[in-house]
Formats: sequence, structure tokens, C-alpha cells
Amino acid sequence: MTKSLSPTPGDIEKLTGVRSGKRSYYREYIRSDERMQHTVRALDSISRALVRTVEGPRSLLEEIARAACEHLAAPWVLLGLCDGALLRARPRFVAVDGRGDAWEDEGRLMQTVRLELGAIRAGLSRPARSDSPWVRVPMTLEGKLVGGLVAMHGLPTAPEPGDLSVLRVLANQAAVALHTSDQYQAGLELHRRAQQLYDEATAQALDLTARTNELRRTELRLAAAHQRELLDGERHRIARELHDSVSQYVLSAGMAVEIARGEAAAVGPAASGITRELDRAKGLTQEAIQQLRDAIYALHHATSGEAPASLSDLLSELTAHYRPRLHVQVKVEGSPGDPAPLDAAADHDLARIAGEALFNIANHSSADRAVVRLRYRADQVVLTVADDGKGDPVALSRLLRLERQAVADGRHRGLANMATRAEKLGGTLAFRRARLGGVRVEVRIPLPLHRLRPPEFATDPGQILETP
Repeated sequence: MTKSLSPTPGDIEKLTGVRSGKRSYYREYIRSDERMQHTVRALDSISRALVRTVEGPRSLLEEIARAACEHLAAPWVLLGLCDGALLRARPRFVAVDGRGDAWEDEGRLMQTVRLELGAIRAGLSRPARSDSPWVRVPMTLEGKLVGGLVAMHGLPTAPEPGDLSVLRVLANQAAVALHTSDQYQAGLELHRRAQQLYDEATAQALDLTARTNELRRTELRLAAAHQRELLDGERHRIARELHDSVSQYVLSAGMAVEIARGEAAAVGPAASGITRELDRAKGLTQEAIQQLRDAIYALHHATSGEAPASLSDLLSELTAHYRPRLHVQVKVEGSPGDPAPLDAAADHDLARIAGEALFNIANHSSADRAVVRLRYRADQVVLTVADDGKGDPVALSRLLRLERQAVADGRHRGLANMATRAEKLGGTLAFRRARLGGVRVEVRIPLPLHRLRPPEFATDPGQILETP
């Protein structure tokens, strides 16, 4: 009896891995090979999606859902997260139809798909019946349920264990992608919070530094103001004493000298020597009066320990004292340049001239308005003080001549002071008719500045005064 060489059913099963009660094994072999090809294609699709990191987790999840669709010939595949799981992960669900199109609008999904999504979100485990088209695979992380993968398969028979293994691989990949998204968003939030805290701390540090510096500056200003207050009080006290006592004594001495000169002149040539001495004494008393005026003005207008103000600032500060009684404007034309053509002392001399002019306007001219104009030119600095009062420039020029030749009687006694200050700067003082209708006091200081010694009391006023 010849032994049969045809393979036994057990041999065929070992060769193909297919169990079948049918007489033909080739058909089952082909079907198994096709399923294996589907599995390989699904895994290959996932591997391609994994390397496209720049597209984000949504692209990977959609590719996983499409692989599940192709493997199960499914009209619908759904991936979703449970409520309360991976709260920062996005997207929360992905739905793909049989054509491979992703659906992002939950309201447009089929009713049955929406029900499956609701079950996933609620964390419900719904085992599929043997005749049900739905296949459900949980998504877990470290043994904890975080979501699920649900597919409506289109296979002619129920999915085999190998199909479920492929779905579990896909579900695990989706879980890892969503976990990565959650951690990435957490890292972004932590970074944003850290950056916000850093910015707030930096802003608070800068604000604290600014407040500290401002506090220090305020303390220094308060200390300086207290010192200036003490010094100003003492200066004003000394100025009052000089004005009320010393000045009166010098004026009385000048008047006594003037009386003695008159008596010596009545004696005749025999008293010529006494007359010369009295003339010298007269000049000395006039000089003493001038110096007392300078000292009193300096004490009343002493500068603070801060940086010296510009001439325009000095004029603005000066005019502010007269504005309650007089409408005063300050106009500056040109620029002092760098370096400034006048030094601080010259600026103060011009400010004192302007102050004396405003004093005369406010007290003697019956004016309502005054204009202080400062012009910087290439070859000179021009300061004018004009008013709309009733003053007469010719009369003022005459009073200046008389004041420079004799002891003043108290009226317009600042005119000689103004002229002397202009002369010390190498300039001139003139009185002219103003366009406003009153008097215009005009001071011209040539540049470059060249200080002159104060002249001895000149007998010719025309040497120091421009006549109108």
C-alpha cells in the first residue's frame, strides 16, 4: 500500500496559519494575506504621520483614524477623550468618514456617532454585541482610562483578534499623541506664567527703583529747601537792616556833605581845597549807596544752590511777581547758543535791569501792560522793557542825568543803577518811545562780552546814554 504524499489538514494549518473546515484553503490564505496587507499599510500610515511633527496632534489623530477606517473598511471611525482626562489636550475628538474626510463640527455628525462620542466622554464601557457593527477599543495611560477608539466596521465577518490588536496599537498611539499635546500645553502655560511673573517682578523692581530714587531726590530737595528757607530768612533780615538803617545813615551823610559843599562854595576860593574833599566825599557816598543797593538786591534775589537758571528763566520768574498788578509778557528771539554768549553774572545783571524797569513801570507809569523782549543776535544781546503807561522817555533821560550828578531824592533812584550795570557789561542804556504808547527801556550788550570797570561819576551823561 502506497503512502499518500498529500499534505494533511494539520500541515496546511501550520503552513498558512488558517483554520478552516472547508475543503479549500487557498481562499482563506488570500483573505488572511489581504488582512495582513491592511495591517502593514495601517502601521505604515501611522509611521508617516509620526514624523510630521510640525502638523501637530490633530494631523496624527486624523491619520490614525484613517488607518483604522482602511483596515476595517469602516464608514466611521471616532477618537475621543473622556471628560476630565488630559484637560489641556487638543483636539478633544476626531471623527473620520469612509472617504477619509475629517469632521470637526460635532453637530453635523450622525446621531449614532454622536451617541458613541457621548459614551466616550462619559467614560462608559459598552461591549459590542456579536451582531453589532461597532468595534470599541479603550485608550489608556498608565492603566487609567482616558478615552476610546470606536469604529463602525464594514467587514463581511466580525473583526478577528488580530484586527483588535491593530486597533489597540492605533488607540495607544492616539493616547500618546494626546498626552504629548496635554504636556506641551501645560509647558506653554507654565512658560507663559513664568514669563508673566518675571515681567511683573521686573516691572515692580523698576518701579521700586524709580520710587526709591524719587524718594531720595525728594529728601534732598526737602533738606535743600529747609536750608534755603533758613538762609533766605537771614538774608531778608540783613537786607531790611541795611535798607532801614545803614542806607539811611549813608543818605544822611550824603546830604550833610552836600550842605557842607554849599557852605564851602559860599566862602569862596579860600575853601577850594575843602570843596575838593567834599566833592570826593560826595562821590564816595554815592558809591556806597550803589553798593548798598547791590547788596540789598542780591540778598533779596539770592540764587539757590541749584543749577543756575538761564536768562529767559530768570526773566520769567521775575515777571511772575508783577503779574497780579501788571499784564507782563516775556518774548525771546534767537538762541543763546553753545557756549552761551553771556555768563551767569551777566544774566543776573540784565535780569536786575529788567526788574528795576518793571518796578518803575508798576509804581510810577500807570501802565496796564508790559512786554519784556530778549533778542540774541550774532554781535549783540538786546533787552527791552516796554509799557503802555504815561511815562516820557525824554523826562527819564533828564532824571538819569540829574541822578548821576547828585544824591537821589528817592524818586527813580534805580535809573543810575540800571545804567551802571549796562556799562559794566560794555553796553548802553536808552529810553525810547514804545509802540505800546509808553516808554521802552533798551539795553544793548555787544558780543563777545567784555566787562568794563564802572566809570567814575561822569560829568557827560551822553557818554553812557543813547538820547532818544
